[in-house]
Formats: sequence, structure tokens, C-alpha cells
Amino acid sequence: MHAPSSSHQLANVAATLDVITRKCFQWGSYLTLVIVGLMLINVILRYGFEMGWIALQESVTYLHACVFLLGLAYTLQVDGHVRVDVFYRRFSDNTQSLVNLFGSLFLLLPVCVFLLYYSVPYAIESWKLLETSKEPGGLPLVFVLKSVIPLGIVLLTLQGISEGIKSYQLWCQSRAGQ
Repeated sequence: MHAPSSSHQLANVAATLDVITRKCFQWGSYLTLVIVGLMLINVILRYGFEMGWIALQESVTYLHACVFLLGLAYTLQVDGHVRVDVFYRRFSDNTQSLVNLFGSLFLLLPVCVFLLYYSVPYAIESWKLLETSKEPGGLPLVFVLKSVIPLGIVLLTLQGISEGIKSYQLWCQSRAGQ
């Protein structure tokens, strides 16, 4: 039995990263149902009973942020990010793969590293303080929310690596077919 080729190993890495992204997005998407429920409760309490809770409003905001941060990587995976398509769509598959590879390596990943460089200490400092809401009656979990920022960026970084691998493999395949 022979060892799998490096191309096969790269494909396995990309597939594993894609699964991680999909699972995290799936968990994040369930939060949208929680948001709808909390908003419904908030509206009923506010307009039906003239009651309101800061913690309930903050919960919706926090969960909304989590949905977006957990959805960043999945949006990249399904090619849902905004792209200037004027030239790209006219490119050959080979050139598109090369553009995607260089975009991942020289744009996306450096931005992710930059964001991690600043967001990790930001979250750590919040944990040291066990930061809470500044609003009376607000949630005592600001430090947890700030931890989701680097988590979302790590997921985006991993998906960027996966997209880079897939672009590289497509580029190699298109070159082999020439």
C-alpha cells in the first residue's frame, strides 16, 4: 500500500476545513431562530405590556454579531462575498484559479493575520476584566462576545487556506490540461 500523494493530502485538508466551516455555520444559523424568538418576546413585552429589558435587547445584538462572525467563512466557501466581476468572469478557468490563489495568499490571509493580531489581545483583555455591559441591567458577557471575534477570524483564515488549496489544485489541473 502506498502513501497518498501530496495532492490527495491537500484535497483532504481542504475537505476537512470545509466541513468545519459548514458545521460552524450550521450552529450559527440556529442562532437566527433564537434571535427571532427573542425579538418576538421583546416586541410582545414592549408593545403588549410596556416592559423592556436591556439584557434582552443586548442578547439579540450579541447573537446577531455571532451569526455574522460565524458566517464569514461559510460565505467565502460558497463564493458569496462581493467580488468585482467585470474582468474576472471573462478570465479562463486557469486565470480565475490563479487570481483566487493570489487573492487568498496575498489579500485574505494577511488581513486575517492583521485582524487576529489585534482581536486576540482585545478579547484577552476583556476576559481579564470579565467585562460586562455598561448599561444598567445589561448582560455580564461582553468578554464572551469579544471572544467570538477572533473565533470568526480563525474560521475565515482556515476557510481561506481551504480556498487557496482548492484554487491551487484547480490551477494545476487546468495547466495539466493545456
